[in-house]
Amino acid sequence: MKLIRENYLKQIRPYYDVDLIKVLTGIRRAGKSVLLGTIQEELTAQGIPSHHIIYMNLEDLDYAFIETAKDLHDEIKTKVTDHDKYYIFLDEIQHINEFEKALASFRATLNVSLFVTGSNSTLLSGELATLLTGRTVEFEILPFSFSEMKDFLVLNGREYNDELFYNYLKWGGFPLRFEFTEEVSIRKYIDNLYDSIINKDIISKSNNMNRKSFRAISLYILANAGKEFSAENIMNYCKTNNYSSISERTVHNYINKMQKAFLIHAVKRYHISGKEALKSREKYYATDIGLRTINTNTIQLEDTFFLENIIYNELILRGFTVFTGKTYKGEVDFVAIRNGKKCFIQVTYLLASQTTIEREFGAFKPITDASPKYVLSLDKTDFSRNGIAHINIIDFLLHRSELALT
Repeated sequence: MKLIRENYLKQIRPYYDVDLIKVLTGIRRAGKSVLLGTIQEELTAQGIPSHHIIYMNLEDLDYAFIETAKDLHDEIKTKVTDHDKYYIFLDEIQHINEFEKALASFRATLNVSLFVTGSNSTLLSGELATLLTGRTVEFEILPFSFSEMKDFLVLNGREYNDELFYNYLKWGGFPLRFEFTEEVSIRKYIDNLYDSIINKDIISKSNNMNRKSFRAISLYILANAGKEFSAENIMNYCKTNNYSSISERTVHNYINKMQKAFLIHAVKRYHISGKEALKSREKYYATDIGLRTINTNTIQLEDTFFLENIIYNELILRGFTVFTGKTYKGEVDFVAIRNGKKCFIQVTYLLASQTTIEREFGAFKPITDASPKYVLSLDKTDFSRNGIAHINIIDFLLHRSELALT
């Protein structure tokens, strides 16, 4: 059965009848098309006639004849036959040349509510996008969160227990991967999906790109997501593994293309004492943890970057703006800000020794800001101390424990 992704629907519902173009972006196979289908079902339940709901998947060969804005305009005009409101859903619209012209025309001449999806973050950033400035509202759709994974499994009659967190930690939340139970099949699915993203959203849009080089480097970046970024390390990796030598400029170009395809998110540093975002030294986290696993032989749980990645994605899902924190003595994993309020977060595997406890809780010592401070780990025992709250990671992901902000 299909999961109703309420977290996104509650964000989008207020705009169903608002004269703004609803733009759903995000990595391929995160569930954008299914979400469009859910919205259509809600509209039908509200009494909207089926012939006033128009859906086109522009990757479907049925619509291969639609190549330009004019083609799209003409096709939609044949389907709009009266002056009542129509709800138009255009899936993967980036395939239509100068599609912005068609969208601007629909808004100007028809009584419509427009919903579009795309798998590239530059969807509305080209020159033609000026036609739509101030006329769009964007929602990034991520693969299933751990909470959504739980709901999906229960909905489909499958057994759930908290130990499945380790399955999620390894293979992430791409919805279709739950069709498979064997790890070899899951790995093959994610690996093939990654190749599809490279081919459709990166290589096909780039001239003279070395596919083998890009795939190797991008997988290396994903496998090391959350770690300190160094273009020099990546160049050394290429030399060690007998790939073609590349320049620092090429490394940054590859990273930019990965961001545009929603494979990774950049996380800026936040100078806690100066209370400002630093312009340099970004970290990167994978949009889905399964993308890390396909290039990692084993998951070292003591290596907290997998856990950090999941917490980062969860914070983004909950509407936080997230930074890594810089103090005069070191770092705090995350500074999470929402509606002008913030908290500080440390993430670790287990607080298994006094040394670990002192390190994780001690990371907050240089911070004089009174905003709430949290240590997240997989421990079931509450280690809260000195005004710093300890939260079990699974409890946080399942909304059993929430973050306070000031």
